[in-house]
Amino acid sequence: MSTAAVMENPRLAESERSHTEHAPIPFRTVFGVELRKAFDTRSGFWLLAAIAAAGVIATGAVLAFASDSDLTYDNFAAAIGVPMTILLPVVAILAVTGEWSQRAGLTTFTLVPDRARVIRAKLAVTLTIGLASMALALGVGALGNVIGTGLKGVDTTWDLSFSSILYIVGADLIGMLVGFTLGILTRNSAGAIVGYFSYWFVLPTLSMVLAANQSWFEKAQPWVDFSFNQNRMYDGGFSGQDWAQFATTGTAWLLLPLAFGLWRVLRAEVK
Repeated sequence: MSTAAVMENPRLAESERSHTEHAPIPFRTVFGVELRKAFDTRSGFWLLAAIAAAGVIATGAVLAFASDSDLTYDNFAAAIGVPMTILLPVVAILAVTGEWSQRAGLTTFTLVPDRARVIRAKLAVTLTIGLASMALALGVGALGNVIGTGLKGVDTTWDLSFSSILYIVGADLIGMLVGFTLGILTRNSAGAIVGYFSYWFVLPTLSMVLAANQSWFEKAQPWVDFSFNQNRMYDGGFSGQDWAQFATTGTAWLLLPLAFGLWRVLRAEVK
């Protein structure tokens, strides 16, 4: 539209001003806000405090009760990592469901109308927290290994290879994605947490009992049980068939539910 036409018609000038487009909020800003929101609530704070306390207690238990031969890097890293592995996906759940459970969605999606950008930021926060937590667990485990063996006067044992560490980190990131997926699907903190602990404790137990009593399921288990394949990652050394089983179950139990949850959450009414 020409400048002359705008000057001749004030209503056109007002319309031009009202339709001025502003640059969207940078993704790094959205990411920073979502990262802060994961920790500045009471539930997030106490959950992280519980993870830290569990790690300290587990490390102390290794130092106090483990025999000299058990003072290894693997055991110290596991003492820190196991509480994180179990509890960190709950952080992912709370990060996703907060917009609905705490009714912050109207504010969030008004400030950032592109809902997909918020979800991407939450996913990036989930993976970042998982990577940072595992790096912390491995670092504290290394420190505990050095100090523990020094106090006991035994040789320091480094029995985790780089490939084993990659398998462990991958398994923990998958756990974070499971929590993220459940949060996306339910959009309810309590329901997603119940679903997660059922996935982590109940389903593997039922699957193990069924495999122990039914030979047909024992053969089929690697092809239908995603949690079984996820737990196998902690042992590492996957073959081609192992990866095929992992991909099959992961697609059925993680990728497809995640895609469906994203489709729903991008279209759901925010109240």
